[in-house]
Amino acid sequence: MSDTYTINGKTISRSEHKYLLVDRRELGRRIDEILQQPDTATLKQHTLSLKTVLEGAATDSEAPDGDFPLLKLKPLMQEIGQILDAHTYERARYYVQRLKKGIAEAKTSAVNDINLRRWKDYDEIVTDSLWTIDRRDGSGAHLGWYWGNYIPQIPHQLILRYTKQGELVVDPFLGSGTTLIECRRLGRHGIGVDLNPNTVERARGLIEGEANPHQVVTQATAGDSRTVDFAALIRDSGHEAVDLYLMHPPYHDIIRFSENENDLSNANGTDRFLQMFGEILDNTLPLLRKGRYVGIVIGDKYSQGEWIPLGFHCLQEAQNRGLLLKSIIVKNFDQTKGKRNQKQLWRYRALAGGFYVFKHEYIFILRKD
Repeated sequence: MSDTYTINGKTISRSEHKYLLVDRRELGRRIDEILQQPDTATLKQHTLSLKTVLEGAATDSEAPDGDFPLLKLKPLMQEIGQILDAHTYERARYYVQRLKKGIAEAKTSAVNDINLRRWKDYDEIVTDSLWTIDRRDGSGAHLGWYWGNYIPQIPHQLILRYTKQGELVVDPFLGSGTTLIECRRLGRHGIGVDLNPNTVERARGLIEGEANPHQVVTQATAGDSRTVDFAALIRDSGHEAVDLYLMHPPYHDIIRFSENENDLSNANGTDRFLQMFGEILDNTLPLLRKGRYVGIVIGDKYSQGEWIPLGFHCLQEAQNRGLLLKSIIVKNFDQTKGKRNQKQLWRYRALAGGFYVFKHEYIFILRKD
């Protein structure tokens, strides 16, 4: 399957990043030389010379190790174009100074590696609260074999926004291993727990099949996330605390994942489901660092003709434990196995039953303060 997909109308491809492989000191020297020019004509002449050099520089689809901040070809050329299009010497020189600062300095937050000096380099990171994604990313070890798994683009986005390389991500609902596969790709350590040993075994094989260029530790464990010793798992991975939790629980009984009575999908009613989900929160949240984040991916359900706002019930459970709500993301929920090739049937049911067909799910972003 192609590794290209569309999110919010923008085509994303993992293989077309085009990172520049350039000598930073030589690049800085050339920019200083531009700043020394006394008038607009010579400043733009030297800028054109730099543009030619960069157009001929080598690129790579993988981010180079060592030097930072990273440089992407397209945004850098846009900045140079801005210098060349400037109408005054003062404005052109301002753009050159801004370019120099963006290359020489990094400005990052405490929770991610995004360099705000070069924020235009991160056009693949979504900042809108509505996510429309045309298809699941099926590249590498991401296989859509597991009914009910979430699409890889969700952990990809949240890991980039809320962790730094080398930090620890924990997924109490491992499923097919989607989160840990993304951890390997992005250079984060990962721990995943799932109730079903057979599911864990298959997920482990997929995770191990994904390349591990950053040499991170990814651990898939069978167990009940309400009672498993997460503290021991974290210590065994060489960490003291969790930097990000990603949770994609069952949407109650929409899909039955096992016959195990400890499975949330077998909970006897909504209240029991929420109690069990709350027990997982109680067993995990104390291990989250202050100021760090939890992402909960959850949808709603129908029961006996009534819309059950399961997502907001789960959100309330998290807020009851002191988490601060930072964002609610609504993601389109279209290409599912359950509704595949049945759109007309669901349309008929909606017309007959007086309801609207689910086409979305929620991603709740919460912070521990």
